[in-house]
Amino acid sequence: MKKLKIPKIVPDYKNREKIILRDFLALERTTLANERTLFAYIRTSLYLILGGIGFIQLESFESIQWLGYLSFGLSFLMIIYGLVRYFKLKRKLQKLYDEDAIHRFEEEENIDD
Repeated sequence: MKKLKIPKIVPDYKNREKIILRDFLALERTTLANERTLFAYIRTSLYLILGGIGFIQLESFESIQWLGYLSFGLSFLMIIYGLVRYFKLKRKLQKLYDEDAIHRFEEEENIDD
């Protein structure tokens, strides 16, 4: 199967400068924000599952049980979308700064201590 290539409007950013403390901390903040966003998607997915169970269990409102099944489907889509976004941003962050730059930064910090 041939992979569809999406044309890039803006080329990928290549860091040619030495990493400094501010950049390293910004990278860490972005990583933590990415994890928080993934947890929000998981939490939303779980609430949709609980809502779906509630709609299906309602005996007096059998005409809206389809809403429960719809909620299950949306929950599945939500968790897939959250995981795709998480891993996509994680890959971009890893490409932004190569591992050598982070190790050089950590070595410099150890020398200064």
